[in-house]
Amino acid sequence: MAHNPFYVYALKDPRVKPAKTFYIGKGTGNRAWEHQTQVDDSDKGKIIQEIHDAGLSVLHTVIADNLTEEQSLKIEAELIAGFGIRSQGGLLTNKVKPNPNNISKRIKVNIPDGCYEKAQMGLGILKSAVMELAKANPEGIKNSDAAKYLGLQSDYGGGSKDYLSYSILGILMKEGRMMRNEKKKHVAKSE
Repeated sequence: MAHNPFYVYALKDPRVKPAKTFYIGKGTGNRAWEHQTQVDDSDKGKIIQEIHDAGLSVLHTVIADNLTEEQSLKIEAELIAGFGIRSQGGLLTNKVKPNPNNISKRIKVNIPDGCYEKAQMGLGILKSAVMELAKANPEGIKNSDAAKYLGLQSDYGGGSKDYLSYSILGILMKEGRMMRNEKKKHVAKSE
């Protein structure tokens, strides 16, 4: 298991060969893929829309992973400096060129030793509970089933928002251990 959740990625345009990098970013989880589902009016959004209109998909390349937030910010800054941003004659649609010297000032969260590992151990146990529930119900389970029957419901801000179980189901789908059927139920894939 990776100990550091951050990675640096490139979004590339497949309409040219070799595919041309048009955005560099850093993030955790599904960050690199979110740009395609939330297309905006930015230069980056316009390119993504043009690629989709051409019947193609944006290519994603994870350049480096298993990084701390500080490492990911430094690598991102170096790459953006290397490619250059369009407003200054470079290739990238990134809005700003980060200043590598300010990076350590931007990290606001202090992560105690062992904290990430504890969270990952807990997540492992939660994932296995959700998988057991799904396997015991071959027709599939809904997010609300996982939340209700495994005691993962929340009443945050007065509304019931079952994000925890959604996150776990999402991670299991990303790992290829579960799929969503046409009835919007989550079905365990046989391991």
